[in-house]
Amino acid sequence: MSLLRVLGRPMLASMFVAGGLQSVRNPETLAPVAEPVVQPVTDRVAALPDRTEDAVRLSGAVQLVGGLLLATGRLSRPAALAIAATLVPTTLAAHRFWEEEDPDRRTQQRIHFLKNLAMFGGLLIAADDTGAAPSLLWRSRHAAHDLRRDAHLVQRSVRAGARPAAAAGRIRAKLPG
Repeated sequence: MSLLRVLGRPMLASMFVAGGLQSVRNPETLAPVAEPVVQPVTDRVAALPDRTEDAVRLSGAVQLVGGLLLATGRLSRPAALAIAATLVPTTLAAHRFWEEEDPDRRTQQRIHFLKNLAMFGGLLIAADDTGAAPSLLWRSRHAAHDLRRDAHLVQRSVRAGARPAAAAGRIRAKLPG
């Protein structure tokens, strides 16, 4: 694994480990901010908890566990995707700069929104990163190609060996026995 991955993944994950831990420990502090985004989503998705505090705690747990997995390089691609999925509602709930009247607060919220957008991009890159190892799709395509090539070589070899064997069989049949 490259030095950039060894250093970069924990750096990217640190924000989610810290934020996820905060959400798991104290969801009631974040629930009022999350309410406008959580309730419409939980009304449409039956699998999510109805209470905003529980949804915040669930999102925090996903960020915490995903962050730890990403930081350690274990299941980092699915972990990055899971964190990215939680980052969208988090950003839409916490950094609604378009609703701010105060220019200073609007600027601060826009900065946080763009920071989250940048982290989202980093998570997408991390989710696509195979760690210099070929992806499963690439390996399966090349394995299929190699099998076709090997089968073709075996077929040519059998045909090439069959002709002399057939000729030898014809000659042997003509010989007195």
